[in-house]
Amino acid sequence: MNPDEVREDWAEREGKFSPRYYAEKGPDEVSEAIRSAVEFYVGTDGRVLELGCGSGRHLEHLRRNGFDRLVGIDINDESFEVMDESFSALAETGEFHTGAIEDLLPEFDDDEFDAVYSVETLQHVHPDDTWVFEEVVRVCGDLLVVAENEGNGADRGREGAEVSYVDDEFPLYHRNWRNVFSELGGVQVVKEPTERDTIRAFKLA
Repeated sequence: MNPDEVREDWAEREGKFSPRYYAEKGPDEVSEAIRSAVEFYVGTDGRVLELGCGSGRHLEHLRRNGFDRLVGIDINDESFEVMDESFSALAETGEFHTGAIEDLLPEFDDDEFDAVYSVETLQHVHPDDTWVFEEVVRVCGDLLVVAENEGNGADRGREGAEVSYVDDEFPLYHRNWRNVFSELGGVQVVKEPTERDTIRAFKLA
């Protein structure tokens, strides 16, 4: 798939892995791990951005725990319709943008957010668009948290593959996120494996 096809797939996603699918799941252990890291390193008064926020289940967990400067980006505009239905207080108080992170991040100022995080979003960035990781770091003033699928083995990826296909449909690119963000100036302060993902937090200079 080329970059436009990857983005289009997520922009039009329905059913499994759609905004409604995740809204029904609600906050989970990853939501709590993100809250814990951001609260410890930044505080509840920080301005926080989620990349690929969907209908907002992780942001809702932050809101319930005292965060009130919350921003989300998602490529699927149904995300915010579902948010209105499922997490109405978040929809009313947060700031939300529809579009691809490759298009929206360049519009934000340097260090505009105290914390930035993603949950199974950056793993779908096409290899042609990895420049956007520099944009992620540029807009993040203090703490970056990623919860991404790093594959099964020590070398990442399934059986050494750099990409696998979820449900034989859309690509998941396996990367060593510690290497990616260390090379961009981040210092890893948290590594927490979950059943599905690896959560890493980086302090940025």
